Amino acid sequence: MKQIMMVGAGSVGGFFGAHLAKNNPNVSFLLRPKTLKAVKQNGLTIRSATGTFTVRPTAASDARELPAPDLVILAVKAYDLDEVLGQIEPVMTDKTVILTLQNGIDTEDRIIKRLNRDCVVGGVAFIYSKIAAPGVIDHYKKGVLSIGELMGHESERLLQIRDVFTAARIPCQLSKDIRRSKWEKMCWNCVFNPITVLIDDKVAKALDHPEMMGVIRQLVGEITAVSASLKVPLPADMPERVVKWSQEIRDIHTSMYDDWKAGRQTEIRNLNGYIVEQGRALGVPTPVNEALTAMIKTITEKDKTGPGVVRIDGAVVQPVSLDRKAIRQLPSEYQVENVSTVMPSMKGRAITVKGLLDVPALGIQADHVTFHSSDEKYAATLTLQQAKDFGLLIYELDGEALPDGKGGPFRLVTPGLGDLCANVKGVGRIEVLVGSGKDTRPSERPPDCATEAGSS
Repeated sequence: MKQIMMVGAGSVGGFFGAHLAKNNPNVSFLLRPKTLKAVKQNGLTIRSATGTFTVRPTAASDARELPAPDLVILAVKAYDLDEVLGQIEPVMTDKTVILTLQNGIDTEDRIIKRLNRDCVVGGVAFIYSKIAAPGVIDHYKKGVLSIGELMGHESERLLQIRDVFTAARIPCQLSKDIRRSKWEKMCWNCVFNPITVLIDDKVAKALDHPEMMGVIRQLVGEITAVSASLKVPLPADMPERVVKWSQEIRDIHTSMYDDWKAGRQTEIRNLNGYIVEQGRALGVPTPVNEALTAMIKTITEKDKTGPGVVRIDGAVVQPVSLDRKAIRQLPSEYQVENVSTVMPSMKGRAITVKGLLDVPALGIQADHVTFHSSDEKYAATLTLQQAKDFGLLIYELDGEALPDGKGGPFRLVTPGLGDLCANVKGVGRIEVLVGSGKDTRPSERPPDCATEAGSS
């Protein structure tokens, strides 16, 4: 296997790929543009207690610009699999082999199903490292691999892959049951990845509380029940093994914790979420994994922003963001089923601004509200009392989101406000103020307020 393509240069791919490239000019990297720019400018650097080194490998963000690979090593997040396969498919031949170094269970089967051929070798990475900056990896502990054929045999290509790593002085063990190896690591991942996020601390914090042992046993018990239903039986003492394996890495934060703190997407859907999904399909109860999945998604997923979301901020105790579904669930007394009953020139379902402003706790001295269009070009400022008494936010037409052509997805109207009327299309932000704010409304406005603030 002469030409090797490493896909990704994060905490896993960066470490193993840099070691492969250290003395092998035939190792290239497929990278995202931000990482590519850093690697081209400064190289790929590994900082470790055993030493620091930098390599300057061939790299690109388009696989077609790299040498056709004999071996592709996938070291990206599990949720990026489909995107990555689309990138490498054009350069793969019928002899190209893919080695997976990803968390989760179904990566290999998904690849085989998509490519419709036996081209995959499974792998499990054991390493503690972090992305310090694009193109800079800090390595702390371990750095070994276990690889194996999915059918358990010792193939020529498996031996060749092992030789590639051992030549780079990377410990690489052959597994006769790589599926079991992946499930064993899955047990650890599904326990400590989400728990470290929930407790906002290191592995040790979980290990040192006796009450947590019961949670770990329940988590692992659910996972082993699912794996057994999928014909991969695990040892009865898996919970104890998971705890034992963790003793020498008590001081670490997990990859999910690091992703959360860095504002990156987590792999919860591919870990505990996968267990829940399979449990439902197989009729295996997984209530603890389901609870963890829900909590991690709630904790780690960013507030909704962009089209289809209106944000209330400013002089509030805590900003809130609401989409159409959330607005529809506000109390019925705030809903206006047919806005034409109060404003004949308009159609659609609306929510009173009073209902919206009852959601966040307003600042003690708040007295004005500014309604901003999403593009920030237009705004209308009303007193707090005017906004509560007259403001309506139209958000739905015929059971669907209010179209952009009608001023959607959120449109402010103020029937009954007379000459002070305000009509802002495409509202994206409602700013609560102490004192007046931005207002682009023309000084002379038609009595029926047919135009939105500041535009025709």
